[in-house]
Amino acid sequence: MDTTTTTTTRPARTDLRNADRPSSTTHAGTAHDGTAHDGTARPSRHWALAGIGAGATGVAAIVASGLVDAVYDPRIQGDAAAIADKLATQREAAFVFHTVALLSAVLLVVFAAGLLRRLRHRVGGDSLLPIVAFAGLAGTAVVQVIGTSLDTEFLFGLPQQDVLVDSNVVMYGHFIGTVPWCWVLAGLAGLALHLAGRAGAVPRWVGRVGLVLGGLTLLAGISPLQYLAGMVGPLWLLVTALGFALGDKAYRSA
Repeated sequence: MDTTTTTTTRPARTDLRNADRPSSTTHAGTAHDGTAHDGTARPSRHWALAGIGAGATGVAAIVASGLVDAVYDPRIQGDAAAIADKLATQREAAFVFHTVALLSAVLLVVFAAGLLRRLRHRVGGDSLLPIVAFAGLAGTAVVQVIGTSLDTEFLFGLPQQDVLVDSNVVMYGHFIGTVPWCWVLAGLAGLALHLAGRAGAVPRWVGRVGLVLGGLTLLAGISPLQYLAGMVGPLWLLVTALGFALGDKAYRSA
């Protein structure tokens, strides 16, 4: 009589059957579309690139504003007609100022939103640092928009001397030479980053830049020499945005 024996092997844990096979759900990594295998988005640096653009165009706006200097020419100070005539010859610089200042304002809002999200990922939910940094940068963007608000009327009206009153043209010259330089609130954002750096939420050197350049921007803006803030604020923004775009590797690889 023949006897046939059948042996069936059942592993104690069926979830280990394919353990030696690579799986997108069991190994950490990043998919080709920029998302992690678990479905979460990989940190983007686009907001930081927007900050670089905002800083660069902010510097350009300050330079272009300084070239529209008819009201500060000591040879014609007090002569409204002469100031209006000279200002009419500086329309090209004023047009450049208008364009780069508004471009800086738009990009600054994007950077501010990205920084808000970046800080919220690393500081406690009750921390005021993210919203203070955002408010400082968004407020600076609003000031830049206000600083360009008279450009259209005066730049297109200057060639028509009978349309504009000379004294109003003088006022416009002072307006364009002062309001866009009020970067004081950007200094507040710099100090917020300094405190975030001390808490380990951002690279420490970014925090130190916020303390030095951001602090100088804030102090200059609060002082009667408030327009000096326009010389330091855009520089702080440019250096900080470069730091987040080219550095910050620990955050992006976390």
